[in-house]
Amino acid sequence: MIVLGIDPGSRKSGYGVIAGTAAGWRVVGCGLVRLAASATLHERIGQLCRGIDEVIAQMKPEAVALETAFVGRNVRSALILGQVRGAVLATVLRHGLPVREYAPREIKLAVTGTGSARKEQVAAMLSRLLDLGLEPKPLDVTDALGVAYCDLARGQTIARLPEGGTKKSGNSRNKGWAAFVADNPELVA
Repeated sequence: MIVLGIDPGSRKSGYGVIAGTAAGWRVVGCGLVRLAASATLHERIGQLCRGIDEVIAQMKPEAVALETAFVGRNVRSALILGQVRGAVLATVLRHGLPVREYAPREIKLAVTGTGSARKEQVAAMLSRLLDLGLEPKPLDVTDALGVAYCDLARGQTIARLPEGGTKKSGNSRNKGWAAFVADNPELVA
């Protein structure tokens, strides 16, 4: 099962793709869909939809996982994020992919064992669990990988793995992560 995790944002959106097989889990690819800061919200949403289309075409996921919307005190930000999430959902559903959503605490719990973990703790644990060698950065990518990992760990897709499927990562370094690091050295500390 190949799961695409998406961390939607109005300026940049992280994505992470994890393949779960009987041999283990590996990162297929990850990165950012960057949106032009000078563009209007409508233009950025269009850019995001085209970016998600490209990721889906390239990575060929079988399912998509999103973090549920965090509702803060800023109503304007919540409305903007709602529009962005709606566009992502419409794009994904247009491709006929199933979508699952997870609360931030559930994602942190699946990755670190505690629902109150900091983002840096999630990044460190993902590095270990997925045998990345380096902590995923920026945090938009970490969040997206965490969502995909949570989907696999929560058993929503594990049932579709071949008999004897496992939740542990493979022993070799992930080529998807290595390619991301090679292409984006400025994003990795």
